[in-house]
Amino acid sequence: MQIALTEAEAAAARGEIPVGAVLLRGGEVIAQAGNRTRELLDPTAHAEVLVIREACRVLGQERLTGCDLYVTLEPCPMCAAAISNARIGRLYYGASDPKSGGIGQGPRVFSHPQCHHVPEVYDGIDEARSGALLAEFFASLRK
Repeated sequence: MQIALTEAEAAAARGEIPVGAVLLRGGEVIAQAGNRTRELLDPTAHAEVLVIREACRVLGQERLTGCDLYVTLEPCPMCAAAISNARIGRLYYGASDPKSGGIGQGPRVFSHPQCHHVPEVYDGIDEARSGALLAEFFASLRK
């Protein structure tokens, strides 16, 4: 999770919402990224999507079975669907997202019958640090 938090800090420094992600296979880092929606002018450039795209490119496959994804914030519905479609084995996330989350809140993407793959989900990993990054970022925007 430390790598994901570092990516989230870098995203904040770029003026992006501070969310970071890292994907591992067998303990080896395959891809890591932070949000880049503003930089790339791409509403789909969430940390999770960028990591999934890069991991698929690096591994030369569209499925990421046996991989672990660490994210600092609960994935939104779009990212949850991408995680499912990529067949990621385990998802670990930090802070819950009552406003835009898609796993433990809101639409709960993984609980729908249309969801063909459900990863193992572990929440609350470094939740305090992940939440603090987000709170500090949004507080700085209000100043």
